[in-house]
Order: sequence, then structure tokens, then C-alpha cells
Amino acid sequence: MKVSIIIAVYKDTEALELIFRSLEYQTYKNFEVVVAEDGESIEMAKAVDIAQTKYDFSIVHTIQEDNGVRKSVSQNNAIRHSSGEYLIFIDGDCILYSNFIENHVILSAEKTVVSGRRVNLGPQYSNYLREKVLDPLELEKSFMFKYFSIQKDASIERHTEEGFSIHINGLIHTLMKKLRKKKFPLLGCNMSCYKAAMVDINGFDEALGNSAMAGDTDLEWRFEGLGYKIVSARFIANQFHLFHKRKASEYDRGQDLQMLENRKNKFFRCRIGLEKL
Repeated sequence: MKVSIIIAVYKDTEALELIFRSLEYQTYKNFEVVVAEDGESIEMAKAVDIAQTKYDFSIVHTIQEDNGVRKSVSQNNAIRHSSGEYLIFIDGDCILYSNFIENHVILSAEKTVVSGRRVNLGPQYSNYLREKVLDPLELEKSFMFKYFSIQKDASIERHTEEGFSIHINGLIHTLMKKLRKKKFPLLGCNMSCYKAAMVDINGFDEALGNSAMAGDTDLEWRFEGLGYKIVSARFIANQFHLFHKRKASEYDRGQDLQMLENRKNKFFRCRIGLEKL
């Protein structure tokens, strides 16, 4: 099965190169990369051009006018230009474990959306990667030994435990599935599904603008409204999230929640998405 890795990016070419390096180590090889740029920078175009000659996997680059935060628009553009039967969505600052694609594929099923988690790295370990002091594969393989150092560096970011790996469908994974009582929320930066599933819900809702909910909360209830199940890839499909200072929120979360609540059980296919309804 061919997989399309859709990477939502904005200007950070250094992080994108780290993602490419982590993709080079993937155990699953039948994939293409779609760089979904929310903009049209010369630097990003150059970085993609260099990568296309450097790496064996296919790279598609989609662009759009840099007109504020329009991540949902760029992701829909990428879906339209993807050729894979199966889609995996990540952010442009998330570095993948070597079995990331393989394990998403193993967990894939019709009427299912797979979602994992991420390790939030602190500034020191993020710089180690950016400055090539550490290689992505080296950090993955030495994670257990570096755990407390990574945790200390991460400080308030936490979630360091999300870097531990368990064997897919092994005893621990089986027990976790049986014992899990709470609903597993969708995380848009580590999510996968068949392309047909995104067509079913009409893709990302562009009407939500720069709301962070457009990539997880909104998708989750629309998928579930059409009978899809959210399946956990926690400790199975892992990624490292590079440190960056968080910007103050520019949108009203309460207003978004109210809007979503008003639409629940009404519009599982968004009106401004892959198709304009």
C-alpha cells in the first residue's frame, strides 16, 4: 500500500531537513512525501529542490499565498496532490521514529483513524538535532538511556514518557488496549487514515481559520459522527517535537467550542474543505 506523508510546514527548512533524514531511516519504504507549505517562500522551494536530488523517496511540494495562518487550506491542497491510498499527517517540527510509518500502516483499517503522541523536546536536545550533534536515529535508539536528561531539558513541556516504545500487538500493547477505559483523543500532528476517510468528511475545515481545533477536535467529532473509530498508536508510532517558544493564542477558544457544539450532529462533512459545498 502506498502511503503519502503530509508535512504541514511554514518557513522552518532546518526542521524539514531533519524530518527528511528521519524518513530516510523508515522501515516501510512505499511512501511519498507531500510538503504542504502555508506560504511560498524561496528558501522552502530551494530546500525541497535539494532534497529531491538527495533522497530516494518522491517529494511533492504544494504552495499557496502567504496570507495569515491557513494550515487547513495547505493540508487540503496536499491531500488533493497526494497519490497514496493511505495518508499520514505530521507537523513540520516533528521528527519520526524509524518504524513510524510501518506501525501506522499495521494499525490501519477501514473506518479507523490512527493517532499517536509526541515527545516534547527541550531547547538543548532540539539544538543537538538542529546542529547535527545528534542524529534522529541515534536519539531514538538511545532514548531510554537519555530519558532523565531529556526530561530535565524539557522542563514544563513534559510528555517525555511518550518516547518509550512497545512492540506492536505484543503483550503490553494488548493489555493496554483491553484496560483502556477513557476515550483516546485525536492529535492532528500524529494522525493517519485512508484517503477515502478524508474525502468522507470533506477534509480539513477551512472555515475554522487559524483555530488549533481544526486539526484535531473538529476532525475527531466529524470522523466519529460518520462512524469512524479513533485508535491509539501511543508508544507505537512515536515522534520527537522540536522545541519552540509558544505564541500567545490569537483566537477565541471558547467561541470555537461554542461553534463546534452548535454544529455537532449536523455537519460532519465541512462546507469549505476538499470540495466547496
